[in-house]
Amino acid sequence: MHPTEVLFLGKHPPVLLPACDHYAGSEKLMRKSVALQHELGAVFDITFDCEDGAAAGNEIGHAQLVAEVIASTENRFDRIGARVHDISSNFFEQDVKIICQTAATRLAYLMLPKAESLADVSTAIELINRHSQHAGRQNLPIHVLIETHGALADLAAIAALPQVESLSFGIMDFVSAHYGAIPGSAMRSPGQFTHALVTRAKLEIAAACHAHGKAPSHNVTTEINDSAVVAEDAHRAKTEFGYTRMWSIHPQQIRFILSAFSPTETEVSEATHILLAAQKADWGPTQYLGTLHDRASYRYYWTVLQRAKNNGVVLPPLANSLFIH
Repeated sequence: MHPTEVLFLGKHPPVLLPACDHYAGSEKLMRKSVALQHELGAVFDITFDCEDGAAAGNEIGHAQLVAEVIASTENRFDRIGARVHDISSNFFEQDVKIICQTAATRLAYLMLPKAESLADVSTAIELINRHSQHAGRQNLPIHVLIETHGALADLAAIAALPQVESLSFGIMDFVSAHYGAIPGSAMRSPGQFTHALVTRAKLEIAAACHAHGKAPSHNVTTEINDSAVVAEDAHRAKTEFGYTRMWSIHPQQIRFILSAFSPTETEVSEATHILLAAQKADWGPTQYLGTLHDRASYRYYWTVLQRAKNNGVVLPPLANSLFIH
């Protein structure tokens, strides 16, 4: 039996997305990102940005460009999504309609920014479904950017929505929404990992995602030139806050994020040995190096291999047999 048929009996396996979500706004940056994805493979997602990427007055043209690239042969892996304008914007439905008409069947997801509540997200999904279904796409995945007090208050309900597969933390808008009560230093490291109101938001987002099998996506690192800061932020997001995904705003950040979020060679080897022994024992209890394992730990080690595979880590040949259905 395939591991997922045994380990997640009666429930869906958690959503496992590429560890890096790279944002690109202008046409030049969009095409550079696509070229890099061709080079590295489908180990990171690209989000084309209509909210901040469109020049004032060119919202229609920008949405059309986003749709055309996603629908084209340039999109080799179907791992390009789009951030649309927020639901209160006059351009929200326009973005959704233009993108879905041309690219609904090729979209990886749509990102919703600045939602104020569960009601906002539900209304947005209803409208998106109307346009995407008309274009032949059912249940288009939705990512939600958590950056308002209202969205934070409705986290659990938003994460529970079936079409929502990821929640992202919008740290800059979240800090700004406190009107000076949180210092600007909390938008970057080390403050973002020490200010209580910011860490509370990060932890609640991660907890809500894990409770509903969704992917928590960590906020951007605004530091571009110092790769050590990017690597450290990614490491802390993963190990201290439970995030499985992180935004990138510059191509130089992608490899450091992937490295930080990828299981080590030792972890992959351990997971392989434990799961192969479990498979041989028909998923009953086993021992590895004197430690007892059962289906609870098997689920953990299965996700280790899944994340390694998603991030482009070369698996041991025997591990690949676990993925054969």
